[in-house]
Amino acid sequence: MTPLALPERLFAAAQSGQLLPSTVENFSAWWQAGLPTWAQESMAELVAREQWAELNDRFYRYMEFGTGGLRGRTIGAVGAAAETGTLSAAGSPEHAGVGSNLLNDFTLTRAIIGLYRYVAQYRAEKKDAARPRIVIAHDVRHFSRHFCELAASTWTKLGGDAYIFDGPRSTPQLSFSVRWLGAHCGAVITASHNPPHDNGFKAYFDDGAQVTPPHDSGIIAQVNAVALAEVHEFQKIDLRAVKTLGADADAAYLDVAAQAVIDGDLLRKSDLRVVYTNIHGVGGVSTMPLFKRFGVDVTQVAEQAEFNPRFPTVKSANPENAEALALAVALAEKGGHDVVMATDPDSDRVGIAVRTREGKMLALTGNQTGALLADYRVSKYKELGWIPQEGTESACMVKTFVTSPLQDAVGKAHGVRVINVLTGFKWIAAKMRGYEQKLCAVMGADFNYDATPFRERAALLQKHSSFYLFGTEESYGYLPNDSLRDKDGNSACVMLAELCAWVKARGLTVPEYLDELYLRCGFFLEGVINIYYEGATGAAKIKRILDTYRSAPPTAFGDTAVTRFQDFGREKFYDADGELVPAQDLYLVTLANGYSFAARGSGTEPKMKFYLFATEPVASAADLASAKATAKATLDSLRALIEADARARAER
Repeated sequence: MTPLALPERLFAAAQSGQLLPSTVENFSAWWQAGLPTWAQESMAELVAREQWAELNDRFYRYMEFGTGGLRGRTIGAVGAAAETGTLSAAGSPEHAGVGSNLLNDFTLTRAIIGLYRYVAQYRAEKKDAARPRIVIAHDVRHFSRHFCELAASTWTKLGGDAYIFDGPRSTPQLSFSVRWLGAHCGAVITASHNPPHDNGFKAYFDDGAQVTPPHDSGIIAQVNAVALAEVHEFQKIDLRAVKTLGADADAAYLDVAAQAVIDGDLLRKSDLRVVYTNIHGVGGVSTMPLFKRFGVDVTQVAEQAEFNPRFPTVKSANPENAEALALAVALAEKGGHDVVMATDPDSDRVGIAVRTREGKMLALTGNQTGALLADYRVSKYKELGWIPQEGTESACMVKTFVTSPLQDAVGKAHGVRVINVLTGFKWIAAKMRGYEQKLCAVMGADFNYDATPFRERAALLQKHSSFYLFGTEESYGYLPNDSLRDKDGNSACVMLAELCAWVKARGLTVPEYLDELYLRCGFFLEGVINIYYEGATGAAKIKRILDTYRSAPPTAFGDTAVTRFQDFGREKFYDADGELVPAQDLYLVTLANGYSFAARGSGTEPKMKFYLFATEPVASAADLASAKATAKATLDSLRALIEADARARAER
């Protein structure tokens, strides 16, 4: 097929409504941009096979930054022979799929060029003459190492300094390493827990946190300004100027991650037995050495220990799903272990299952785990005298709006502030940065925040700023302190081991400890609705749900009236620090029975998300079973009504 004939078929498909105008525009631009032969052959094949839906999904837009940067397919739903080529031993195609809405060599190079230009401009405005420095990490996914090397090569060709690791490393280690090396920014190649066909590019700034305003919009503007023709000169990888990080970087990170444990002696003396799985991801690189450091008796799931981008032993490598823990739970059931822990592929999140009084393994939700960790850690800080027994307004927990209000109740019971932020750990990190900057302004230019011992830093923050106690989000992300600025599944594992060891030493089970929280704070139950809509048509459906929630908010679900509708995209809201919450398409809906839910489009996956919150009073232990049953029945009913309403809105 000749280049002249190709656009004619595209326009014919567009005229018949089979291709979107934006698809034709982007496809034509890519076709005429002088792509490699394999890329043009792949595009031509998809046209010849009349794969219009696939072409729409690949070309209807340029992949956009969400709450986690770039994330989406790197392998198309329908492949082309030239891009598939000869599969690698790990099952990876020869080339990442071609398309403006796929993560491939071209879209990745545009992203790294845009990031470089923004950082260079920002440093110049700060009168910093140093060459822009970046640290890049990667997970085990298809093309992750290739993308890492391509990004590092591109950065050095642009004139900067680039550091990469000698193999896969976790996202939290990347966050730490940016601060440790004094880099200007960082990036990690990962799609976290997404399906195997996805990959991603998460950008970090000089504080080790994912980018927030104004940097995010500034980077996006620079990325969008990169012409496709500019990427060609960077496609040949040259690593001669790239620096490689190894054992010293690992040791520095592990020393900081180990600070997550408050009472190391408790953990070392415990007879706690743990089953751990990294679900084929990078978790074992750091989590296993941390377990060893504290003498934890841990058994690893052998079938899932090996790196594998296909995640062959699970339907989804997401520790939120009980199925992902099935092999670990079976091993724990057989061996009589106390707790199961599973980290996701980039090891920034962890799922947990614990043994009940009846001897069965029970998976906890991220909301439950976060509440337990928060209560234990604040209690321990009080016991050690790090914060006053009565609590203090100078210490705070930070959580997202879509995380359980049980954690607000825990904070209130302890007399510490609870700050609610938008979804995404970057907003939790932004609060930490503010607290750090406030302290540094008081202490002066010679004060070294990271070099100050943690105990001393905690006291200084309480005196002059705010001491960050703990941060969490419902999607199984936890961060014990501010030595790094993204959720950390590695340190969370040893935090959880300490918590479970303490519970076991009391002669309790973890579910019994959770019931203690309910007796103090009331019963809280959460639910989630995920409605997946993939591709161009799916994006339109998600947009319709969001738009109609704004233009025609729900007034009732069954017999339960809506008493309050909060639109974070149109109204102004201030957090507990008195700071304005950035505008976002997030809706909080309060019902007449005191239940509530939040609605938002996912920033990392093609889905609409609803977060449901139930609460029932508990006057005594005798009331707890009834409160649990009432909340579950009511929430199940509401879940069906909310989902039916959302699906109807998607089809309007």
